[in-house]
Amino acid sequence: MNQQPEIDRLADLVAASKYMVALTGAGISTESGLPDFRSPGTGLWERVDPMEVLSAEALQFRPEVFYTQGLDLLGAFREVSPNPAHKALGRLEEAGILKAVITQNIDSLHQQAGSRKVIEVHGNLRDATCTQCFRKYPFAEIKSQVKRGIIPPKCSCGGIIRPDVVLFGDPMPPAFQEAVTEASKSDLMLVIGSSLQVVPAAYLPRLAGQLAIVNLEPTPYDAAAAVVIHGRAGEVMEALSAELEHRGVI
Repeated sequence: MNQQPEIDRLADLVAASKYMVALTGAGISTESGLPDFRSPGTGLWERVDPMEVLSAEALQFRPEVFYTQGLDLLGAFREVSPNPAHKALGRLEEAGILKAVITQNIDSLHQQAGSRKVIEVHGNLRDATCTQCFRKYPFAEIKSQVKRGIIPPKCSCGGIIRPDVVLFGDPMPPAFQEAVTEASKSDLMLVIGSSLQVVPAAYLPRLAGQLAIVNLEPTPYDAAAAVVIHGRAGEVMEALSAELEHRGVI
């Protein structure tokens, strides 16, 4: 199917925007080798119950499950590289067009691709924190202790060290308020690879002036968007970059 008309329309919106932000979900990283969460047949949550292994309840009451099964799942998000979609967003920011990336992802691929203003509303896998004294550790400290059989991993003060990710049942971090601020300032929000079903992040598109969506599957916001492209994030963003370059925008 020829998507060039939609690419052209998206390029029009991007070129005309004064304050564009991006909102990215798991679908932007599937071309880097990561599974998304809800795709029929392949989604991660079809194979494992997140409440059993990656929830605040599991961390507190089933630490042996969280720090073995859950940690294995989280570890996969650290072993991949950015794809063309991540790189395209980095290039748009470098050109001064994209003002911020709001991401639901914890894989740090946006930073690796050159994005500088990245708002991680679900945390990250670079760091870990003691739940008692709040001392910061690198994520590798958790892996090291678990490998030595220390479950749950402990801080020098005796508190439990947990990864800096937002688990099911956790409150949203302060970064979410920053995301609200950026979304409210935007005249265009480019959503890439998000089902727009996970709240409260799914409320953010309501704050933007206009909405453009790039996602394999339909989302609840498709009818409200100025342009919708159902396709692979990397392919669409490469085509968008080429069109913007052709126009001299980047």
